[in-house]
Formats: sequence, C-alpha cells, structure tokens
Amino acid sequence: MSLIFKKRIQVTEEHIDGNNHVNNVQYVHWVEEIADAHWDFVKHKTDYPNDIWMLLDHHIQYKKQVYLGDFITVKTYPKAPEGIRQPRKVEFFCNDQIVVDSLTLWVLIDRETKKIKRLESDWLNRL
Repeated sequence: MSLIFKKRIQVTEEHIDGNNHVNNVQYVHWVEEIADAHWDFVKHKTDYPNDIWMLLDHHIQYKKQVYLGDFITVKTYPKAPEGIRQPRKVEFFCNDQIVVDSLTLWVLIDRETKKIKRLESDWLNRL
C-alpha cells in the first residue's frame, strides 16, 4: 500500500470567495476531507478499522491563488508518529505548482470509549 493518497478537484463557484479565488477556509475543508478519504481507503488494513481521527493542530501556508475552473491535485501522506500524535502532510498543486502546503496533527480516537489510542511507533511500516 502506498502511503501517498491523491485526489483531483475542479474548482467550482461554491469554492470561490469575494476575491474571485478559492476561499482559504475551503482548503481547510479539503484537508479534512482528503484525510478522511485516505483513512477510509486504508483502515481495513490496520488494527484500528473502527477508530476515528481527530484533528488537533493545523498549519497551512498559501503560496498561490487558484481560480474558477482550475483543477487541483491534492496529495496527502502520513509522517512518522510523534507519541500519540500522527502528523499528516497535505499538498495542493495546480498546473504542477504547489499552491497550498499544510501540516496537521491528529490523534486516533477509540470510537466506543472516546479515548485517545496510542499507536505503535511502527504502525505505518506495517501497511
């Protein structure tokens, strides 16, 4: 299994703000959306298929503007765990140029107990 997950998005009117480019809040939504999609794609291969991720921290850098009709490729991948935190990189590309760069920290939550689960430090290696 590749730890890299990609999605292609076409920018529509609903993504555009008053400045006629993709709204910054939309990128935050896409970060969460692609993380969820990636987890749905791989969770059956883990020891945690019923658990959920909760976003703790989000850093985002906007590098270039994207406009109506543009196509964005979103690429995400997990980085090495940091204790209970799981870093995830999300990068947005338009015309093969990075337009937005994001690093998020997540924790895995046991769906039943609602408590944080500590992941094995090598859990990504087993995928």
